[in-house]
Amino acid sequence: MIRILSDSSTLYSVNEGQANNVDIAPLVVTINDKAYMENEEINSKEFLELINEGHIPKSSQPPIGYVLDLYNKYPEDEIINISMADGLSGTYNSACMAKNMAINPERIDVINSKTLCGPQRYLVDLAVRLVEKGYNKESIINEINKTIETSKSFLIPHDFDFLVRGGRISSIVGKIGSVVKLVPIMALAEDSKSLVKFSTKRSFKKAVKKIMEYLVENNIDSDYKFYISHADNLELAIEGKGIVSEFIKDADIEIKELGPAFITQGGPSCISIQIIKKHEELK
Repeated sequence: MIRILSDSSTLYSVNEGQANNVDIAPLVVTINDKAYMENEEINSKEFLELINEGHIPKSSQPPIGYVLDLYNKYPEDEIINISMADGLSGTYNSACMAKNMAINPERIDVINSKTLCGPQRYLVDLAVRLVEKGYNKESIINEINKTIETSKSFLIPHDFDFLVRGGRISSIVGKIGSVVKLVPIMALAEDSKSLVKFSTKRSFKKAVKKIMEYLVENNIDSDYKFYISHADNLELAIEGKGIVSEFIKDADIEIKELGPAFITQGGPSCISIQIIKKHEELK
């Protein structure tokens, strides 16, 4: 049997993952001197309340022992672990280390998804569907790797301080941006190892339009799945969905709520816009 594993960057909780035939390893957030497994011991609303009280959060990969236990839960089964982008977290490296410590490590493959959140979730859902369809392990890995290359991610932060603290932008740029009320657009770099500046606009609406102009120019159409995810900012996410639909009328758009680990980097009220090309088995 082939088992699919991943981490909570997929925006799946452990229970949600189990309901979809996926074993999830939760990322960890630390705030107010206490560590929590995201979505299990603290949810986004509770996490944001602590941030609003002035506490500074940090995030880290799932405990290696937790991942190892998941691997050893299925000692005789083939395992595919689809991890979040290796440059954005230590999650991929930990998954590989746990593999080397596991019973029968040769049965385990760890895939660097080169993405996170919505597109990573799509890859996991695709892997589950391919297992159900009877694909063998090698074929599943090949299909996942091909689909990985079709993903793009953008972040529109609301609070520059989180990008500065995470080393995504310089403190000078952060201060200037806060004063003149600029709306920065960050993009996942081509190597998927960092966020880089994509553009800067004077409003959220103009920022989303800039993203969509770029995507349409690069032949992105209704064959792609769109994910608009938010940090307790549903109203803005809905506005973003409307703008996307203006550019691609029959766009397949899903709105998701971001987890605490992502909020640690993107900050409260941030919005992410992500795409990935739909696979025939999930159309």
